[in-house]
Amino acid sequence: MQTHTATVTWERRGARFTDNRYSRAHRWRFDGGAEVKGSSSPHVVPPPLSDPAGVDPEEAFIASLSSCHMLWFLSLAAGRGLVVESYRDEAVGILGPNEQGKLAMTRVTLRPAVAFAGSRKPDAAELRELHDLAHEECFIASSVRTEIACEPVPA
Repeated sequence: MQTHTATVTWERRGARFTDNRYSRAHRWRFDGGAEVKGSSSPHVVPPPLSDPAGVDPEEAFIASLSSCHMLWFLSLAAGRGLVVESYRDEAVGILGPNEQGKLAMTRVTLRPAVAFAGSRKPDAAELRELHDLAHEECFIASSVRTEIACEPVPA
């Protein structure tokens, strides 16, 4: 079993807060040291209370699914002796009501465009098989219905 961490920090910075007019901008720090500007989506909370330059949770969810799928695809292709020259995925997620009527990411569509080098290139059936296998192996796709626990700690 592996443990991965992310630290999310936010500060009020003098905003009144109880009027609900505070900045949603925050920081994400990952266990490898990378830091990312985070914010609520400007589609949910209009600027200036959100930061359009920040990554919102919905975008991060889509990117994590796309990234995991890509990493598995590259590994599977390499294992078959295929040389991937480039991979580009313009993934799209839909935020809408789920079965319980709550807003949720109800669908994520991956649209990978993969270019191959060398003499061995997969036909359409093998390409589809590689994507199907990548989806089956993707840790994030397998986690979408994961249990989420909240265990508050003292500040």
